[in-house]
Amino acid sequence: MKQSNEKIITQKAEFPRILLGATSSGSGKTTITCGILQALVNRGMSVSSFKCGPDYIDPMFHSNAIGTSSSNLDLFFSEPDTVRYLFTKSAKDSDISVIEGVMGYYDGISSASSRASAYEVSVTLDAPAILIVDSRGASTSVIATILGFLEYKKDSHIKGVILNRMSEKVYQRIKNVIENDLKIDVLGYVPSIPDISLESRHLGLVTPDNIKDIKNKLNLIAEVLEKTVNIDKIIEISKSASSLECQDMPVRKMEGRPRIAIAKDEAFCFMYRDNLELLEDMGAQIEYFSPIHDECIPASDGVILYGGYPELYAEELSRNSSMIESIKKAVSGGMPCIAECGGFMYLHDEMEDPSGTSHSMCGIISGRSYKTEKLVRFGYVDLKSKNDSWILKSNETVKAHEFHYWDSSNCGSDVISTRASGDGSWEYIHCENNVFAGYPHIFYRSCPDMIRRFLEACINYRTVREKYLKQE
Repeated sequence: MKQSNEKIITQKAEFPRILLGATSSGSGKTTITCGILQALVNRGMSVSSFKCGPDYIDPMFHSNAIGTSSSNLDLFFSEPDTVRYLFTKSAKDSDISVIEGVMGYYDGISSASSRASAYEVSVTLDAPAILIVDSRGASTSVIATILGFLEYKKDSHIKGVILNRMSEKVYQRIKNVIENDLKIDVLGYVPSIPDISLESRHLGLVTPDNIKDIKNKLNLIAEVLEKTVNIDKIIEISKSASSLECQDMPVRKMEGRPRIAIAKDEAFCFMYRDNLELLEDMGAQIEYFSPIHDECIPASDGVILYGGYPELYAEELSRNSSMIESIKKAVSGGMPCIAECGGFMYLHDEMEDPSGTSHSMCGIISGRSYKTEKLVRFGYVDLKSKNDSWILKSNETVKAHEFHYWDSSNCGSDVISTRASGDGSWEYIHCENNVFAGYPHIFYRSCPDMIRRFLEACINYRTVREKYLKQE
């Protein structure tokens, strides 16, 4: 990808920050992270938030607390320098940055590796970590758990612990023992209160919009944490972070300013903030539209259909025939289109809803998207193009992630996908004419040239269309 003519500058600055890790998934990371975010905002602080890994939903909960977009930090998608750049880009005007970990603190992209773990993000950003320990059904045994996490890596970066699902009575007895024996700050406890949990999200199929009075719930969590967790000490730990050095990574704005229509509504809501910002940094003008509620695609030079839960809104999407015809006419007429996961499902002839009922969709992809009983091709993947195409060169690689229970009778065969864990590869994805469509969620900065070619194709499409209209 061509860089701008600007000199690449290395800068060093203070960024108060903490990372909230946990002993395992389901330990309460999201609930506690959102409660701390809300508590900091309620104190009048300017806060930025981040999520380790590829998850879309947790950043949505963060955004409800802080009132602005949250970002992902992922060391599979990006090199350490890029992660530092993306962090500082979003954190530069904040009083404090809060990073939510992924899975267990040391869990990486494979079962025997800490690569791309929350721990590695902590090391990359030199961010002090706070370990959330799920203490349900335990008391003294949590000391052994904490000791193991502190000693597993010499540079654990763990500066404090929060004991989740522990009663006040047990906490008062064990706090001093932990601090005296392990020389680690115990920052508080969180009692078991079902009404404040955000963790009971069946298979992740609940977004903040599905929770009634989400803002009131976040304030309730913050109120509890203000009483049981030492927020002042968390702020103090965040300020102990060293100054962070990073490189600017400017990109050249393309001439032509292509207009990109992006689907965004209840059905299509999975999009990385950094992908959207890279599109705009490269010169794209973004206009959002709703395949559920709007009559037609807005005037544009290209369209992007991101993921989400279209299967939950299959009837509404199918019923909006004017939108379906609008998209079919535009894409069949040559408009460049990127569609991933839910967007790919929407392009099919038919899509099943959770009951197994099929609904008519856009008819760009011949075939049917249907429900399965388990996760399909779950995890990180490297996508390598088999041949030169309009958007990828032969053997060019882009990094992506998959998480879906639906599959397709026509997945395509233009790209070779290899699991990051190294335990399998297969051919799929449609990468022909003006369409790039498949199940993987792509991270643009892993292959910026792909996005540059997409935007160039959009500009060319506009030029050809305008020439044709003049001839009529």
